[in-house]
Amino acid sequence: MSGASLAAVPERLRRLIPGLWFGVLLAIAFIAAPSLFSLLDRPSAGRVAARLFALEAELSLALCVLLGLLERLRAGRRAKAGQGSPVSAELLLVLGVLFCTVLGHYALQPMMEAARAGEGRWSFGALHGVSTAFYGVKSLLVATLAWRAARG
Repeated sequence: MSGASLAAVPERLRRLIPGLWFGVLLAIAFIAAPSLFSLLDRPSAGRVAARLFALEAELSLALCVLLGLLERLRAGRRAKAGQGSPVSAELLLVLGVLFCTVLGHYALQPMMEAARAGEGRWSFGALHGVSTAFYGVKSLLVATLAWRAARG
């Protein structure tokens, strides 16, 4: 690979990752999770779905870090060239996804487990609804990232 080809790798990754990530989010929400509940008894489906969403949250954290670094690199280059702020709209979208992931999964999951055990103030259903809303917002943010990356 030539030096120019290697220099293009971060930009290619920045454009590729959001689209693939959005596909993963959609596949989990509209294919995997509904399939679990149609094939397994509710408790088993819930356990498998919880594990699936835990893996998705870990993937989302890793992709937030990677895309955040790629966006900072890109925005830094643009700022040095006098073409914009070191904080890009894409970086703000990545930070929004990070916020949704941390609150929607890592903060709410322990509360959901407590609610399932009959503890806590909120019901499992209410917490599940809030978690679903965070997942939906996260998906929209990732879709926006994918759209912005695709348009160049």
